[in-house]
Amino acid sequence: MAWYHFLAYLFAGILITNAIPHYVMGLTGRKFPSPFSVPPGKGESSPKVNVLWALGNIAAGFLLLQAGTFKLGLTGATLAFAIGMVVMSLLLVKQFGQLYSPHQ
Repeated sequence: MAWYHFLAYLFAGILITNAIPHYVMGLTGRKFPSPFSVPPGKGESSPKVNVLWALGNIAAGFLLLQAGTFKLGLTGATLAFAIGMVVMSLLLVKQFGQLYSPHQ
């Protein structure tokens, strides 16, 4: 498998993980920061914007999974995808933790 397949899987994990909080907050009818808010990433966007942003992230993530022969299992491709999920999860915790729990 080519190195760029692993890079595609890494970014697929990042995008799909990023979709989770936006989708959940949108479905629950709550405003949440998005790249389209003012200021970007700090202001809050409508639930509809967040759901659409989440669906776009999911679609892009699944497109990136088509880069090679991605199969769930104990493979380098799955590891790259999982690393992307872990990295994005930790970044989201830091970003949104500062916005919603400034005393942590």
